Amino acid sequence: MNPIIKAMAVLACAACWSTAATAQSVRWNTYRIPETGTSVDIPVSIFSDTAGQPEGYGQRFQTADGRANLTVQSVSNNARESPARFLARKNPPPNIQYKRVTSRFFAVSSYKGDYVWYNRCNFVGGYVHCVLINYPRVWERAWDGIVTRISLSLNRS
Repeated sequence: MNPIIKAMAVLACAACWSTAATAQSVRWNTYRIPETGTSVDIPVSIFSDTAGQPEGYGQRFQTADGRANLTVQSVSNNARESPARFLARKNPPPNIQYKRVTSRFFAVSSYKGDYVWYNRCNFVGGYVHCVLINYPRVWERAWDGIVTRISLSLNRS
């Protein structure tokens, strides 16, 4: 098969899958970290598999095919770092496409190869409460609403 036609077919299939994920009835549940009070809405019909424990408290999730993942995490902020200092210490890549930093949170997003990565961390009660999402770049437009809901639902109850 012609390499260009093959590449177009792969992109079309990926776009169909991501559109189907947002077009279908997405089921949401609230995930809570009992130790820190962190809560966040998770599309459990998309992130259906657990994928291990992150540093601190929380859980990693992934899609059934493993192409996208979501980490919900709380880590201690004993040093009382500001969001700007914490982000700088994590040494993010220089090509950040979106960056918002306030005194209470940061949100950053960019590309790593063919993937979108998005991180939001809220600074409350001696902890840094974060969601980290990685997914194929070809799904970006279809996933805008999903990422927005996850991000805005991050809370400490």
